[in-house]
Amino acid sequence: MSSSSAFNDDKGGSSSIGEPEYGHDPASGGIFSSDYKRHDDLKEMLDSNKDSLKLEAMKRIVAMIARGKNASDLFPAVVKNVACKNIEVKKLVYVYLVRYAEEQQDLALLSISTFQRGLKDPNQLIRASALRVLSSIRVTIIVPIMMLAIREAASDMSPYVRKTAAHAIPKLYSLDPDQKDQLIEVIEKLLADKTTLVAGSVVMAFEEVCPERIDLIHKNYRKLCNLLIDVEEWGQVVIINMLTRYARTQFLNPNANESLLEEGTEKAFYGSDEDEGKEEKVEAAALVAKRKPYVMDPDHRLLLRNTKPLLQSRNAAVVMAVAQLYFHLAPKAEVGVIAKALVRLMRSHSEVQYVVLQNVATMSIKRRGMFEPYLKSFYIRSTDPTQIKVLKLEVLTNLANETNISTILREFQTYIKSMDKDFVAATIQAIGRCATSIGEVRDTCLNGLVQLLSNRDELVVAESVVVIKKLLQMQPERHSDIIKHMAKLTDNIQVPMARASILWLIGEYCEHIPKIAPDVLRKMAKSFTNEEDIVKLQVLNLAAKLYLTNSKQTKLLTQYVLNLAKYDQNYDIRDRARFIRQLIVPTDKSGALSKYAKKLFLALKPAPVLESPFKDRDHFQLGSLSHLLNAKAGGYQELPDWPEVAPDPSVRNVEVPEWTKCSSREKRKEKKVEKPFYSDSEGESGPTESADSDSDTGSGTGSGSEESGSESGSEESEGESESDKEEEEEKHKRKSKSRAKKSTQESEGSEPSSEDERKKPPKGKGPKAASDSESEEEEEEEESSSESSESESEGESESDTDTRMKQKTCASKPPPRQPKKETEMSLLDLDDFEPTPSPQVTPVNNFVSSSLVTDLEGLSLSDSALSPAAVSPASGPVKSYELLHRITGEGLSVSYCFSRQPFSHDPHMVSVQMQFTNNGDTEARNLRIQEPKLQSGMRIAEFPEIDVLPPGETVTMVMGIDFSDSTQAANFQLCTHTRKFFLTIQPPVGELMMPVFMTENEFKKEQGQLTGMNEITEKLTLGETCQGDAAIVQRVTSTASLSRVPCGSEMKCRFAGKTVTSGSLVLVTIVTREQLVAQLTVNCEKMLIGTMLVKDILQALSQ
Repeated sequence: MSSSSAFNDDKGGSSSIGEPEYGHDPASGGIFSSDYKRHDDLKEMLDSNKDSLKLEAMKRIVAMIARGKNASDLFPAVVKNVACKNIEVKKLVYVYLVRYAEEQQDLALLSISTFQRGLKDPNQLIRASALRVLSSIRVTIIVPIMMLAIREAASDMSPYVRKTAAHAIPKLYSLDPDQKDQLIEVIEKLLADKTTLVAGSVVMAFEEVCPERIDLIHKNYRKLCNLLIDVEEWGQVVIINMLTRYARTQFLNPNANESLLEEGTEKAFYGSDEDEGKEEKVEAAALVAKRKPYVMDPDHRLLLRNTKPLLQSRNAAVVMAVAQLYFHLAPKAEVGVIAKALVRLMRSHSEVQYVVLQNVATMSIKRRGMFEPYLKSFYIRSTDPTQIKVLKLEVLTNLANETNISTILREFQTYIKSMDKDFVAATIQAIGRCATSIGEVRDTCLNGLVQLLSNRDELVVAESVVVIKKLLQMQPERHSDIIKHMAKLTDNIQVPMARASILWLIGEYCEHIPKIAPDVLRKMAKSFTNEEDIVKLQVLNLAAKLYLTNSKQTKLLTQYVLNLAKYDQNYDIRDRARFIRQLIVPTDKSGALSKYAKKLFLALKPAPVLESPFKDRDHFQLGSLSHLLNAKAGGYQELPDWPEVAPDPSVRNVEVPEWTKCSSREKRKEKKVEKPFYSDSEGESGPTESADSDSDTGSGTGSGSEESGSESGSEESEGESESDKEEEEEKHKRKSKSRAKKSTQESEGSEPSSEDERKKPPKGKGPKAASDSESEEEEEEEESSSESSESESEGESESDTDTRMKQKTCASKPPPRQPKKETEMSLLDLDDFEPTPSPQVTPVNNFVSSSLVTDLEGLSLSDSALSPAAVSPASGPVKSYELLHRITGEGLSVSYCFSRQPFSHDPHMVSVQMQFTNNGDTEARNLRIQEPKLQSGMRIAEFPEIDVLPPGETVTMVMGIDFSDSTQAANFQLCTHTRKFFLTIQPPVGELMMPVFMTENEFKKEQGQLTGMNEITEKLTLGETCQGDAAIVQRVTSTASLSRVPCGSEMKCRFAGKTVTSGSLVLVTIVTREQLVAQLTVNCEKMLIGTMLVKDILQALSQ
């Protein structure tokens, strides 16, 4: 009895008298009697004057709660200590009160004045805890007090208290919904908060209280997008889901034109008449032609770009949230980026796998292509639970097409041998679906399923019969042998569904087997009374069909079966028997329907379409509980449809307060330097912030670039800078043009005129070059959508840069066909700049250096005042090195230079341009590279073999070398038809980099993350010839392949780049002071590269 009485008290009541109970302190392990003195020792400790005893008691009590024990009887003793001065005790008291305030409301109300005093406590944790306890007391009397407390906490200095206020809002709303209007005011105030701690909590409160008030989000949209990366994980999930619904109401569908065409093709595929399908296709194409070309809203792009890095989050819910956002909002060409992240999640726990596979199964129906490269990731393991196996089968079936079907079917063959019967049944159904969707393998699948009919396992045979029945409906006349074979199985198969399927097949196609069908009916009539209801119904159908087609043989059998059914226990069977008798057996009382009995029973029936159960699930938001259950769950908010016309984008512009506008230019500069990275007042730069980062494809934040090549990248950035910042543009245009001309004149004047003549192109090539660039631009615009889905982020950024460069070049010299381009010029004209001519080897292609392009983009997008050096050519003259002397090479000389252009075959390789000159009298043949001896991690891409090099001729070739971010030499042999030469190429550290465009804010943020051992600072004295920004920029960019970062200060020069192989950031800052003194700072993830770069730049600047 003692043990039962102890367990009967569900609140953790005391056991019988005298029975010892283990102490509730997990560390104590002591035993004390609980004889009507339960927790007396704890109460004594709480009543003592010593804070140490109170703290020990509270620790024990919180430990009890954590283990699920009931400690509610201690409430009076604990609540007395809410006024304790010891902060540690007070914290634990509040933890206890949050747990039990709702149960002990009367006692909690007695201490409400103490909680109100706690709201004024200097310690932020106490203020937050007091508010949390107050919002846990579910009594309507104190609603005004709670409302007042929340209002005050929303204005608190501490972001932690403001976060707690956001958490209290839904609690108060559920207690008293009439407070909604006042709570919305608090939510509006908290939405304007700039701290990441508050963002997730207030959006959660917004979703609970007023999800329909999207007007509250307009002004905070850009801020939420920019803060997203730093919000805590669960806040990220809430914000992403909310922004998904917001974007569906504010932006246009990026796939609208494609979806119109897809609908036309789908109708043609499923429709019976091909001509109708063709007409619909033409109509869809006409609709698409009428539509304006789609240009993505910069804010839409901002959301996609800022969520992409979160695909690498460690939290599966965040990855899933970003995946659903991309699926619902991104252009079709960009959705593919989520596939790799989702496949990574499949290595997680089975619960996570289940949710991810549910969503992948839905996505793979509409976006099959993005998961095809990861087909093997969906192969089934023997250790997978059944529900995971079935979902993987679903995905494999959705991904099946003509190219991979043979692989998938081989995989299915092994699955059929599994011991898991439910999984085997699902596999057979999957084979059936593959057969219906891919006509080429229908016969193969049918033959395979027929072989399964001889399987020992009855369930396998039964499932095969059901699937074969569906397949035979497509071409019954070709498969009468299979129907005969299945008729013989009626003796052995006992599974009701399988028996019913065989009988239906025999009845439906009884004309193909006139001899066998009556015999089957005879056998079934014998066992009629013992059959399941589903089989009896099919026996009645079979009898009716045979009576109508072969009444001589089956008339008596049919009457016998109808008589048996007339007295069956199941009323469905009795009703069916009476109905069939009146319909097929003609009598005087027969109605008009009996004339049409044949048409009713033997009508042609359409073949069933085997569809995925996930086909229509995408109308639920992916990742939601409703999608998982395929039913609308409580609290689910529908995903809005795309608008036909885009709402006004200016609602998201934030007005700048008057006090932030400075009269003097110097003050404005200071403001820019001190402005935090995440700023709420984005009105200063308008949408240009998103345009900045739109073209910033190589930024070090790891976000990469999502430009799909849908022509949005350049058009957005130009569109934004024109539409939103026209006034500022006019001012900057004049200033930058005058400065640019001045700097170009200086740089041109410093070079000898003979070099200029040497660099001039041959006559007659000017107009041709212009038309070439125009045609290349057109080709790039056409091909960009296909290229973007395949290329990596580096490749994308380079191609985007080139595209923009070409567009700007065309704008400066407009061809007759495009006179409008001149108005699209954003801050400067490329005619004002020409690359500094170099006395060394000319690279193969005449090009504008990529670092120049990024500098020009920085000019057009930045609203800070730039020094003239910022628009000068970034890369200095290309330095040439001798590789093979003509004496050593017996007349063959080889020189090389680092062209600083991306190597076309592999962006992670350094492009090395080699010039071969034959100074001898005989021709050199079969020039090629052999036996490269490389350090680990290094790679080499050889140039194509040079068949013949005649005497006196020169040939230029390009090869790629991956130096693996080290200055170690690459050794190889240069072979001719007679000799071998051992050659070595050792790169300067500056050639292991490529330029990266950044805004000033991004540079500061990245620099802040690369401190400590990743930062090297040196003081130096500038050389006499190295005075002024232009000279410093020229020296630094000739030493290292870096690009200039736009800077608001005239005393600072900033440069950014990344290593070619690993993409590690390299940031260089030079601060000039009086009397030629300067400070050089290099921030680099790779300390060795940073150290070597400092030496090289010091040497260049001090000369």
